[in-house]
Amino acid sequence: MKRNVKKIIYWTPRIIILILVAFFFVFALLSGAEEYGGGLRGILMNSPNALPWLVLFFIVWIAWKWEKIGGWLFILIAIIFTFFFDAYESLVMVFILIIPLWLVGILFLISSKINKKK
Repeated sequence: MKRNVKKIIYWTPRIIILILVAFFFVFALLSGAEEYGGGLRGILMNSPNALPWLVLFFIVWIAWKWEKIGGWLFILIAIIFTFFFDAYESLVMVFILIIPLWLVGILFLISSKINKKK
């Protein structure tokens, strides 16, 4: 396989997942801060809402080191999120959250196969 294709398959899932997780982390952190008075205090009071996305940052780290394990974890998370967020009821949620997680998981698995990493 050409070197450029390998680079694209290597970097695409990493970039997609970092953007996705960072966006949802910031959104979860700031979305309820106004209910607690806004500002830094509101963000700190609302920080437990962002904890699931911190877990995803940890899984990104795992996937970066061990692509095969990370790929399967992202596919598992896509399945879990489908039911946890009732994504099957909303086509928008499927396109914004579930499909990118599936895509990232599959790309990590392909990348692990190409690069012969475990």
